[in-house]
Amino acid sequence: MTHETPLPRPADHGLDIRYRWTLLRAGGFKLDAGSMFGLIPRVVWSKAVQTDAHGRMDVHHNCVLLERATDVPPGVDAPRLLLLECGTGNKLDAKMASVFALDGRWIHDALHEADCSPNDIERVLVTHMHFDHAGGLTRLPLPGESGGPHNAVPSFPNAIIHCQAREWSDALANRSVMTRTYYRDHLEPIAERVRTVDSPRPFLPGAIVERDQDPMVPWELRATEVAPGVRVFLVPGHTWGQQAMAFTDTNGRTVVFTPDVMPTAAHAGAAYSLAYDVEPYTSMVSKRWFLGEAADRRWTLVLDHEPGNPVVTVSRDGKGWFTLTPSGV
Repeated sequence: MTHETPLPRPADHGLDIRYRWTLLRAGGFKLDAGSMFGLIPRVVWSKAVQTDAHGRMDVHHNCVLLERATDVPPGVDAPRLLLLECGTGNKLDAKMASVFALDGRWIHDALHEADCSPNDIERVLVTHMHFDHAGGLTRLPLPGESGGPHNAVPSFPNAIIHCQAREWSDALANRSVMTRTYYRDHLEPIAERVRTVDSPRPFLPGAIVERDQDPMVPWELRATEVAPGVRVFLVPGHTWGQQAMAFTDTNGRTVVFTPDVMPTAAHAGAAYSLAYDVEPYTSMVSKRWFLGEAADRRWTLVLDHEPGNPVVTVSRDGKGWFTLTPSGV
């Protein structure tokens, strides 16, 4: 399967589009803590993170519901409801659900609590296509529904789905250090709905990048608008096509949904990369410039897997690195 539909670049609408947003908690689960901290010794990371009897740490599926708060002129394609990220979903079998200690909650539960029907979602953006971020794009069929060859149907039947072209290609080809993370049951059923973007890379292909080097292209030129007021940009390392998503809220803040470059607040350290990363060095470089942009531009970040408060701001600590400060929606 090689289907993908490129996303045409939106016209310059000249509007200041703002969004109301709701933090959606789409279920808790657990991941192996050693794997989540890569080369960082247990004696170091265990000061900040507790584990269960199986060595797993608590994480969460954090998602964001956007509701456009700005009126637009007729003819401007501006969706009213968008979803950033959708978690694992409800399709893992009992064995895998036990491995990850899924608590049974998923994105539809969170949307219903927010008084939002999945049928009303017009756009879904995912950071990358690993099952714990994009598995919720499809769901188990209801009684009487046909689930097709994968026994799965689209969770958001009226939505266009946005991801990076490189991520979609890698997902289809299963280019990953993990053997079971790009599941066909959350890729093939939504293939016709996918609109890919190819955002500029932070660094030129083949460039030798120093640890503290800033991207060669300014952030404004690397961010791609996928809907009025909603932009995505590459943050490579965990996967080659991983993206962050940015929007302006009704308080005038730039809010950036943060992918697995920093999944929890405990991952703020430079070398605190995941054993799942395809390129740990790239993750470290990406984290430094990403946090630098967040501090200098006063971004509000939403961390994708933080089990506590996932909303933070960033400041420079005066020692060459950064401090996270809890914030609010």
